Amino acid sequence: MSEHDHEVMENIDQLIENNAIWAEKMRISDPEFFKRLAQQQSPKYFWIGCSDSRVPANQITGLPPGEVFVHRNVANVVQETDFNVLAVLQYAVDVLKVSNVIVCGHYGCGGVQAALENFRHGIIDNWLAPIRSLTRVHKDELESLKDNQRLDRLCELNVLSQARHVARTTIVEDAWERGQELSIHSWIYRLDQGILTPLRKPISHASDVEST
Repeated sequence: MSEHDHEVMENIDQLIENNAIWAEKMRISDPEFFKRLAQQQSPKYFWIGCSDSRVPANQITGLPPGEVFVHRNVANVVQETDFNVLAVLQYAVDVLKVSNVIVCGHYGCGGVQAALENFRHGIIDNWLAPIRSLTRVHKDELESLKDNQRLDRLCELNVLSQARHVARTTIVEDAWERGQELSIHSWIYRLDQGILTPLRKPISHASDVEST
């Protein structure tokens, strides 16, 4: 085994050790914690967020494991052709009966930044195509802003757009039609402050979608 491989294994082993220490601390502080956690999950919240490791849903909302059902991808995109996000959304709405879907982006998002840039990044460009479309739709507004402001505004516009995509899925439309209480929230997170900010009022009915 090379020195590099040995170092990698040591780093991975540290994660296992960290887990053992964490599990023991949890058992000491709350002996019933894992027993409760192992029971059927019944979260009220479904979180669609960015894969960025600095935006952990449970931690920044102050909720314990089991309270938030989570789906994450690059730049928190909801595409009608993505069966992954649609499958998770349907499970959250139809099976878990969540009452809140939270689409959460963050300022300084690398995926959104890549969508703004005029050079190829590889296969990720196909994934970011909906955000590139947003840059064209909002071209005049974005070009009037400075670079950092432009990125931040596109991060906001992306969250608002993806929340509308969620609201227009047949999964959500069917839930509303049968009278299920379901609200879609558009939030953004500022990394350097640790603060979540709602970008608009929740979308709770089909009639709310066009008011964004």
